[in-house]
Amino acid sequence: MEDRLQMADGLIPQKIVSVHLQDCTLKALETSNKQAHILQQNPEPSTESKSEPDIMEYIDKDDPKVLRAHPTQEEAGTSGSEPAEEDDKGVGSVEHCPLHLSSCHECLELENSTIESVKFASAENIPDLPYDHGGLEDVADDSCPEREGRRVNITGKAPNILFYVGSTPQESLGRFQEVRSVLADCVDPDSYTLYHLSKESALRDPWSDNCLLLVIATREAIPADLSQKFMAYLSEGGKVLGLCSSFTLAGFQVMSKSTLKETVQNLVFSKADQTQVKLSILSSGFVYEDCSGGQLSPGQLQGHLENEDKDRLIVQVPFGTRGGEAVLCQAHLELPPSSSVVQGQEDFNLLKSSNLRRYEVLREILTTLGLNCDMKQIPALTPLYLLPVAEEILDPLMQWLGEHVDPEGVIKSSKLSLKFLSSYTSEIEITPSALPVVTDVGTFSSENFNLEIYRQNLQTKRLGKVILFAEVTPTTMNLLDGLMFEIPQEMGLIAIAVRQTQGKGRGANAWLSPMGCALSTLLISIPLRSQLGQRIPFIQHLMSLAVVEAVRSIPEYQDISLRVKWPNDIYYSDLMKLGGVLVNSTLLGETFYILIGCGFNVSNSNPTICINDLVMEYNKQHKAELKPLRADELIARTVTVLEKLIDTFQDKGPNGVLPLYYKYWVHSGQRVRLGGLEGPEVWIVGLDDSGFLQVQQENGDVVTVHPDGNSFDMLRNLIIPKQHPVQFLLLFLASGPGKLI
Repeated sequence: MEDRLQMADGLIPQKIVSVHLQDCTLKALETSNKQAHILQQNPEPSTESKSEPDIMEYIDKDDPKVLRAHPTQEEAGTSGSEPAEEDDKGVGSVEHCPLHLSSCHECLELENSTIESVKFASAENIPDLPYDHGGLEDVADDSCPEREGRRVNITGKAPNILFYVGSTPQESLGRFQEVRSVLADCVDPDSYTLYHLSKESALRDPWSDNCLLLVIATREAIPADLSQKFMAYLSEGGKVLGLCSSFTLAGFQVMSKSTLKETVQNLVFSKADQTQVKLSILSSGFVYEDCSGGQLSPGQLQGHLENEDKDRLIVQVPFGTRGGEAVLCQAHLELPPSSSVVQGQEDFNLLKSSNLRRYEVLREILTTLGLNCDMKQIPALTPLYLLPVAEEILDPLMQWLGEHVDPEGVIKSSKLSLKFLSSYTSEIEITPSALPVVTDVGTFSSENFNLEIYRQNLQTKRLGKVILFAEVTPTTMNLLDGLMFEIPQEMGLIAIAVRQTQGKGRGANAWLSPMGCALSTLLISIPLRSQLGQRIPFIQHLMSLAVVEAVRSIPEYQDISLRVKWPNDIYYSDLMKLGGVLVNSTLLGETFYILIGCGFNVSNSNPTICINDLVMEYNKQHKAELKPLRADELIARTVTVLEKLIDTFQDKGPNGVLPLYYKYWVHSGQRVRLGGLEGPEVWIVGLDDSGFLQVQQENGDVVTVHPDGNSFDMLRNLIIPKQHPVQFLLLFLASGPGKLI
């Protein structure tokens, strides 16, 4: 501070930090004409802190809120500090200008005003601020709960990940967003802050003091003065991740190999525990070569291509004596398969098939560099909303509820209880076994589910007419349990959720439910003595088919390669699963009461694939402009298609729907092996009259594969028994044409 700002009793200020004052205190300060300057002091001056002075900003001297540590939106790109949209809330809109302590008259006035305003702020809950030489830190107060719980390094550094993506302003912002996006999927954004580090800020600001990881992701040459800064950071124990960058360390050099540039290659990646991951990656066209004459001792993380030269694309390089290290990578781990750099459909398919392993490699690298890549916290459960699609249903629905709830407004089942109430307050407890249901439609709003879009796309006579909706719920499969046998079937119950915390799959499988999935459980009733009632296994086929047809029946979307896989999956071509169906049926009297659980990926590209990925890829390949689809839209369209398929099946039997099913299924003429790699080879024929898979053996015999006893491994073209292999073999040998395997 150039020794121009002093305090009483000879105290020397080391830094200025900002806190946000409550309205009552601000008014008191305005009344007494005192400016709210909060000065953090240290009684013993530090020579280290003087070597790199703090960067501060000045706000109009007439504004009671004088000093802030955050840059303006325009300055955020050059300061390396927190973007404007992450500023602390509640301080209003103010104009920022630089603070020049040596000459400007505002600074001289600031010096002349006393720091007695500290005593006016003493009534606030100002946290104890740890001394930090860097000075560029966020000060959390009671008005900023979103700051609480962020992971702080044991050195006292703020948990920052900084991204240097080059010096060209026009290109750096897009590159920053691209690289930031993939790392934000690997680490918890609530635990780390991810900032852009410009060249100017890297040379000027003390960024290294609060940086846990520096990501360098630019192909342009690193200037000598900037490289010196990065090496100094490493020598002090810093961690660096190089992503397709020219940055390297002594002993390794980056060599061009043009034949590899932007081509899909097979990579073998060695993890810290010596296990290997094999995946398809997009190569940058550069490789690492050891020019030290074998003197280097690289770390355990290594990645090389499956080619004759075994070209190195990933190296872990320890640096210095204080724990510094870098992981350098020439595979485009930061680019999604949908990137414009990926040109061909075949390359897209290969990269998408490896997308889950791409994230596995990224998380392994980040964990090795000291970051925590644990799964994010399970989201808190939210109340349900009872949403009738049509106004005429509301009165009969409320009348039915009034007759069936207990005196406390509760309907109980063996799995949970639903408490119906007109409004919800935060004092009402929500547990997996006790969920409140809000009946006042006027209070409903959601960023993730648009009731009007659902209404516009639902064209049914009875199905899906009454919605139980939740932002976050344990599983939609349980929500209708207490209502399914009592509620009039014409009301058409459906449970819809944005997130599930305990999603269910077949058997004991978990059903992952990230944001971007279409998640629902639909209630239908089927008479026992009907075409479909005699062939209940067809239900799962009809639902899978309904999802595919819901997309491919939209004008111009008919060529989106969405397909069905026996017995209950939705696939992209024959490559990757993006959805599934779970059916629970109960026969009561002469009626099947059936809950159809369905989940499919709509907009969640990572870690696998979603429908909008297919739409984007189609647009790229065909220069089309199809719009991305919505979960609420597709759930409504799926229910509409399902009702039509059920009506057709009841009228015409299996032959009424099988032509459409075969049009979209992935198994036509497919050769598979039964039981394992050494099992007999068979040809898939189709579905039998009950919906089971029929296969033809080499001797011409046709046998039927029961879905509950076997699973289909698409990647290896195997039908694998779930029973013990010996049991399966006996069944197979004893079976004849038409018998179950």
